[in-house]
Amino acid sequence: MQAGTHLESILSRGEFALTAELAPPRSLDFAAFDRKAEALRGSVDAVNLTDNLSARVRVSSLAASLRVRGHGHEPVLQLTCRDRNRLALQSDLLGAASLGIGNVLCLTGDHQSLGDHPQAKGVFDLDSINFLAMARRMCEKGVLESGVEIRNSSKSPLTPPRLFIGAAANPFAEPLRFRALRLAKKVSAGARFIQTQPVLDVAVFRAWMREVRNLGLHEKVHLLPSVIPMRRAEGFEFLARNVAGVSVPAALVQRMRRARDQEAEGITLCLEIIEQLRQEPGVHGIHIITVNWEMIIPEVVKQAGLLPRPSRSPEAD
Repeated sequence: MQAGTHLESILSRGEFALTAELAPPRSLDFAAFDRKAEALRGSVDAVNLTDNLSARVRVSSLAASLRVRGHGHEPVLQLTCRDRNRLALQSDLLGAASLGIGNVLCLTGDHQSLGDHPQAKGVFDLDSINFLAMARRMCEKGVLESGVEIRNSSKSPLTPPRLFIGAAANPFAEPLRFRALRLAKKVSAGARFIQTQPVLDVAVFRAWMREVRNLGLHEKVHLLPSVIPMRRAEGFEFLARNVAGVSVPAALVQRMRRARDQEAEGITLCLEIIEQLRQEPGVHGIHIITVNWEMIIPEVVKQAGLLPRPSRSPEAD
């Protein structure tokens, strides 16, 4: 079943997709969020709304998805298993579909001990693979996890949600030899597009992609590796220390430290990685993540030669 989203249409047509990540605010003040969303207009094909990023309380990803749509963006709703059991996950999937939000990224979620409520109880009723399988059954068979059909009564028609279901992948987590196999499980469970952890070590990513192609996964799922333009060398060092499974080559940090203008060098590094990823067989797009630097995304996209973006197809409206 086709979800009919703009992102799905671009990828299905074989065009190179661009998505970016935007974190909802930590209060009811949307001024900065709205400025960032407006700045991204015309530069990306869809915007990810994170779900309590880094296990810190923020405005819900569903509410933020509606907000960003008001700026002309197609949202990618992120949902984590950390905060919801299977009832809540299915409820949010149905709610998203009822509101016309068709792209969903199914995540396990960062552990709550890393966030601002370390004493909170994590739910983890399902993991991301089980979540994907449940979402797929809802869309393809019109049934809930319990087997109950998605209809109001026995006389009502089935009303399955139409969703373009995605997942995350980490090519850099140890042991590396199992990473492509884990991706295969997510594809088998129902993932139709994949966004990865930030690619800073291109050599390791290429090795992962070789395994992905050996398994034929590049022909079964749309792969969007992430890039991250960084302002300072300290930002890369922070990632290496605090974000599990992110590989940061020492040479990259040293190059940033030697640069007279670290912001400019960070953009140059990002552009170089984008160009290398575009040449990698099986890569179908790029996902851009920033650390409080969303305003640089349009410039990165422009310098990467990725403008103009594909027009919206009629079925995605």
